[in-house]
Amino acid sequence: MTYEKRVTYEKRVAYERPGAHEKPGAHENPAPSGLAADRVAHEAGGRLIVDGITLAPRPGTTLGLIGPNGSGKSTLLRLLAGVLAPAAGVVTLDGTPLPRLGRRQTARRLAVVDQHATTQVELTVREVVALGRIPHRRPFSGTTPADERAVRDALDRTSLTDRADQSWHTLSGGERQRAHIARALAQAPRELLLDEPTNHLDIQHQLDLLNLIASLPVTTVIALHDLNLAAMFCDEILVLREGRAYAHGTPAEVVTEELIAEVYGVRARVTPPADALDHVSVRFLRTPPRQPGP
Repeated sequence: MTYEKRVTYEKRVAYERPGAHEKPGAHENPAPSGLAADRVAHEAGGRLIVDGITLAPRPGTTLGLIGPNGSGKSTLLRLLAGVLAPAAGVVTLDGTPLPRLGRRQTARRLAVVDQHATTQVELTVREVVALGRIPHRRPFSGTTPADERAVRDALDRTSLTDRADQSWHTLSGGERQRAHIARALAQAPRELLLDEPTNHLDIQHQLDLLNLIASLPVTTVIALHDLNLAAMFCDEILVLREGRAYAHGTPAEVVTEELIAEVYGVRARVTPPADALDHVSVRFLRTPPRQPGP
């Protein structure tokens, strides 16, 4: 990619700040509403896994994180969830840093669905989903009618009502994933973080799940590998490469043949949306076979 084109991508993720010559407070903005990260970084093994990421998804929208394996998607989600502490920068909810809010208050606002969530305890599906109500209960208190309604609704939304009394360990991989998403829904969050939630799901359940997530009145940050699903269901996309924000914008702005070649190292044909109800679609191309030498 040429320098000029690279600058175009970098401008998409740049956040301008007042210059040193300006008066203090001349351009002060109110604290961001909802979930936000300001230049967060995380280091592991002497290497920056996440390097200066800034984001502030608009309330009620879905932000997709895409990028190759090892680009920092899962680590960024853990930073946003408060599971990892940033080496630099800050993650906030309504302008308040997560450590100041505390774990219980954060859990009442923010739900997380990990990629490899598991348990060694023998629990039914209903009991797994009911774990989402813990942040809303006082210590040593029992379940309330509101808790029971939330669990029933979450089971129904994820089509797991008929599995409610079944052991979680007897579920298929896709059903386990849906159970963890039901647990997150029972938590009644305003922000929802999901790491590869479509793993282990067949096509129908992938589409059903993402339709459900897109319909929720919450702010969602979701890591996805499938570019077509990201283009179909995300309002905006943040592309990560080697821990840095490489591009940010709408799917039509970000998902281009040039970017796919630069970030993923593969060839693709990208078809633009035909109308306002359509979305960008990606068709990957085979690498031409090597010609035998003389």
